[in-house]
Formats: sequence, C-alpha cells, structure tokens
Amino acid sequence: MSFRYFVYISDSKVDMLLQQIDPGATRKRTASVTVDLKVLKGQRGVETAVGADRTERLERVVRHLTDFGDLGSVDEPGQFFWGLLPLRWGPLVGADGLSLVYFGGRTERTVLGLGGARSHVFGAPPAAELEPPLSRSLLPSLLAGIVKVPSIAAAVTGEGDGEAFEAVHRATTDLRGPAQNMEFIAKRLVHGETAAGESVLLGSPLYVALVD
Repeated sequence: MSFRYFVYISDSKVDMLLQQIDPGATRKRTASVTVDLKVLKGQRGVETAVGADRTERLERVVRHLTDFGDLGSVDEPGQFFWGLLPLRWGPLVGADGLSLVYFGGRTERTVLGLGGARSHVFGAPPAAELEPPLSRSLLPSLLAGIVKVPSIAAAVTGEGDGEAFEAVHRATTDLRGPAQNMEFIAKRLVHGETAAGESVLLGSPLYVALVD
C-alpha cells in the first residue's frame, strides 16, 4: 500500500470549497459540557467542527474536483490542476522580511511554481509569526512575495504579466536541493509565456504530498 505523506494542506481553501460542495459539512455545533467538582459547578459550550479531520475534508474536495470540477493538468490547466512531478521546495523571503513556501518543477512543456503560506506546512510556527496582512494564496500577495525576493527582483525586467511569468520562471530555476516526487492539486492563478516563449504556470495548492 502506497501512502501520501502530506507536507502542505491549505485548510482555508479546503473549507471554502467544501462549504460550496456541502454547506453542512463545515457547520459547527455546540455541545454542552457540565463540570461538577462538588463545590464548583459550571456549564460551558464547546464548539466542535463537524468533519474536523483535515485529510477527510481534503479528500471530499478532491473527489468532487476529480468527478465534477474543472481539473486539468500542469500542461493544460483548468480552473484547478493536478500533477505528480519531482519538485524542489523551500521558503522564499521577500524584501519585507515576510516569507512564503514555494514549490517548483517543470514538465517538458511548462515551468511550474506553487506558492502559499508557510503556516500550511506541517510543523510550521503559528501563522501570526509568518504571514503578511494579505493571504499568500491570493495572487497580488503571492506575486509580491516572489517578485520582491532580492535575487529575483534584480533579474526580472518585464512589466505586468511579463514580470509575473519571468519571476515565476526565475524562482523555480533558482531552487536548490534534491527534488522530491510530489503529488498536488492547485488553483490556477496565472498561465502564460515568458518573453522567450516558455510556458509558465503559477498556482496556489490545496495540498502537496510526498509520494513514493
């Protein structure tokens, strides 16, 4: 049996999509708990999330996207795209000192970048210590985090969409370390070509997992 070893799950994106697939799945209920310690008696409400297991919620969203969603590939992305590729990854720190996690790889046709909040990485510190005011899952914040990395900013000369494609290409090319075989589903953010005609895709992942 082959297991997926998750390194990144975006609970915020999973819950947002699950709410649209099945509104009742994320509804919270209040359980009444009574405490009786002879002298001290109290009652408090405890909120528990229905279907709180994060991998179970993720799998429900993945099944829906696979069966009914606009789920494409890295070379031909839909609104979302799936892939299984060797990826290099690690933190990127912009000029503002705030970081994101970035995964990069390529197919024969496409240079791929996946970026998101470091707080979604398993074992990462709390979000408040890591993240900018605007979520890294949103295109303006993600691009700002990539473009403002000093080494990338110095190499990027384009403007508008061209700047975005060049920055993603450079960020992926600059990644070092061993590539790991990874499976992912991501939301397509930008897809186009650099000035040199290379296809570039930037996405925000729902999950990234190591696969043997």
